[in-house]
Parts: sequence; C-alpha cells; structure tokens
Amino acid sequence: MRDLVAGMRYLGQGQYWVARHRRWWGFGLLPALITLVLYAAAFTVLAFRADSVAAWATPFADGWGAPWQALLRGLFVALLCAGGLLLAVLTFTAVTLLIGEPFYESLSERVEESAGHCPPGPDLPLWRELWAALRDGVHVLLRAAGFGLLVFALGFVPFLGQTVVPVIGCCVSGFFLAVELTSVAMQRRDIPVRARLRLLRGRPALAVGFGTPLVLLFLVPFAAVVLMPGAVAGATLLVRDLVPGEEEPAPDREGRGRDHGGPGPDGSGTGQDVGAAGRVPAGA
Repeated sequence: MRDLVAGMRYLGQGQYWVARHRRWWGFGLLPALITLVLYAAAFTVLAFRADSVAAWATPFADGWGAPWQALLRGLFVALLCAGGLLLAVLTFTAVTLLIGEPFYESLSERVEESAGHCPPGPDLPLWRELWAALRDGVHVLLRAAGFGLLVFALGFVPFLGQTVVPVIGCCVSGFFLAVELTSVAMQRRDIPVRARLRLLRGRPALAVGFGTPLVLLFLVPFAAVVLMPGAVAGATLLVRDLVPGEEEPAPDREGRGRDHGGPGPDGSGTGQDVGAAGRVPAGA
C-alpha cells in the first residue's frame, strides 16, 4: 500500500515540477499535440468502421433473430472501442516518446539536475537513440498487447467482464504505461528494456500507483497532452528511487535537501526543497 501511494505521489510531484517550470511544460507539449492529431484521426476511422468489423468477426450470428444479433454485435463494438481506447493510451505514450525523444530527454535531464544529480547518458547519435527507443517500445507494446488480448477475451465473461476485468485491465495498462514513461531516464542509465521490466516487477505497486491514475486521466479528452510533460518528470523522479545506487541531493548547512524545483529554462530557481516535495525513500 505504501508503494501504491508513493507512485501516486511521484505523479503529483512531476506535475508540480512542470507547473513551477512552465516553459518546460510548454516545451513538452509539442510532441503530445502532434501525436494527438494522429490518434484522433485513427480513432475516428475505427468508430466509423466498428459495425462492419463486428459483422465480419461474427458471421455465425448472421441468422440470429432480434434482439440477440444486435446485442452480441453491440457488445463486440463496445469492447472493440474500449480495447482500442486502452491500446491508444499505451501506444500514445510510446509514440509520443518516440516523436519527442529530444524534447523529453532534455526535460528529464533538467528534472534530474534539479534533484541534485544527473547521470551522464550514453554518447550515441540521435538516430541510434531513436532506434533504441523504437525497438524497446515495440518490445513493451507486444507484451502489453498480449495482456490486452487476454483482458479483451475475459470481458465476455458474465458479471466479471463488466466489474473485475476492467479494474484489472486498468492496472495492467497502468503498469505498462509506467514502463514506457520511465524509459527516458532508464535509457540514460543504459538499462536494457528487460532489466527495466524486472525492476518494475520487483515493485509492481509503485508502477501501478504511478501509471493507473494516468490511464484514467488519459481517457479524458486532451488530458494526455496536458499531463504528458509532468508524467515524464514524475517518472524521472520515480526512477531515482527505483534504481539502486542513485546519488542523494547534498544537504545544505541547515540540513535540508537541495532545491528540488531547480532552475528553469531562464536559470531561475524555485526555492522548493526536497523536504517539501522530494523523493520518497526507497522501499516506501
């Protein structure tokens, strides 16, 4: 339970960080806006074609009378749209991170600098970083798709499919969303994708507590665009807790942590110390 709360706290800290550094928030909006336009077009096509897909996928119901054929295909359309929406939540992050790799790398570095220490990243050309992000994103999405298909199938189970299964689906989606968002800070530490999954599986409540509220918030129109910069900032702070051996901010003469808000793009500090909104102790 403490890890679940800690994950939510990191999400709030990330949003607070970008609220205090609004130029960085605006900087991080651009990739999300581009991705939103692409996804809105794709989901519109899905919505218009859902009835045709339902008829194609359920030919055995062609001879059924009313209301059973309409009920079955209506349920299929609802599950198809819900599944597409959940898949969009997961892939939205991956595509946005891929489009915005240079943007979010800079944002994440600034968050780490404000927290006291930013580890040097691997010295790779941009095309190598983009290729690594694409490869790792596909790896995570394939795993998430496998769980998504299972959740989709369980959605047809009476009662459970309308009560328990959606909750499980949101938690699974939240876990994989956390995997995606932490990839920026993890790549800087040269941690391969399988090791990232092991780290988050070691503290699943932390990942679920961070990612599941985002899954629900991302269902609100345009919320994904607004919250994406803060989600990257919060995920960066989470990684500092998750990865062993991270340097702690050096205390000042009064024993307080270093300025956690850090300098913004204009070089000004926020005056927020770690004691107010700093890292949650490891194992919290």
